[in-house]
Amino acid sequence: MTHTFRTLLYSVDAHVATIVMNRPERKNAIGPEMANELVWALDDARDDVSVRVLVLTGAGDAFSAGGDLGGMSAAGESLAMKGDFADLLVRLMELGKPTIARVPGVAMGGGCGLVASCTFAIAKESAVFGTPEIKRGLFPFMILAPLARVVPRRQLLELILLGEKISAQRALALGIVSHVVPDAELDAAVATLAQKLAAQSPTAMRRGLRAFHTYAEAPMAEAIPKLRDELAAILATTDAREGLTAFLEKREPVWAGE
Repeated sequence: MTHTFRTLLYSVDAHVATIVMNRPERKNAIGPEMANELVWALDDARDDVSVRVLVLTGAGDAFSAGGDLGGMSAAGESLAMKGDFADLLVRLMELGKPTIARVPGVAMGGGCGLVASCTFAIAKESAVFGTPEIKRGLFPFMILAPLARVVPRRQLLELILLGEKISAQRALALGIVSHVVPDAELDAAVATLAQKLAAQSPTAMRRGLRAFHTYAEAPMAEAIPKLRDELAAILATTDAREGLTAFLEKREPVWAGE
C-alpha cells in the first residue's frame, strides 16, 4: 500500500521507487512531519515487491538544507507517528534494497547525513555539502554514524568542527558521494545506475546488503564463518538457481525475488 504524503512525492516506475522531498520553498528542510513521512515512504518501498531500487532526492535546486530549525517541536498530522530522523537513518541502512541519493544542489546537515546513508550518491558538479551545526551552537550527533562509515576520521572531524561548505568534488574525495556529474547529466546518470541495479536479483541484493551492514565492521574471524553460512543459504534460493541456469543456457535471468 502506498500512502498519501503532504511533504513528499512518491512514484514507482520500472522497478524504481522515487521519493522527492517536496518543500522547495524551504530547500526541503526536514522537520518532524517530513521525517515521519520519509519513514512511511521507505516502508512502502520496502514492502512493495515490484520495487528493486530507491531514489531519494529533493524538489527544485536543493537536496535538503538539513533540519528545519523553525519546525522541530512537533510532528505533523498527515500520518500517524511512525518514526523520527534517527529512525529514518536506520531505515535507509536496513531497507534491503539499494538506494541512490540524487543530489541536485545543497545537502547540508541532516541532508548530508541522508546522502551518506544511501548506498550510492550522484551529485551535480554545482552541489554544495556541509555540516554547519557547530556554527549554531549545535553538533551533528545523529549523522555522525553514517558519515563515519564513509569519511576518514580526521577529514570528518575537520568537516564537523569547522562547519564549512565543501564542493561536490571534495565530497567525492571524502566518500560522501560516489559520483559527480555535469549538472545537465544528473538525471541520465541516476537513471542509468538505477536501471543497472534493478536488473540484478532482488534476493541477492536483499541478502547481500544485510550481510554487508552486519559484517562489514566485524572481525574477520567472526565474519568469515557467518558469511560462509550466508553463501550456503543463498545457493538454496530460487533466484540463485535461476541465475546459474540462465548462465548455463546463455540467456538473461528472470528473477522471482525469492
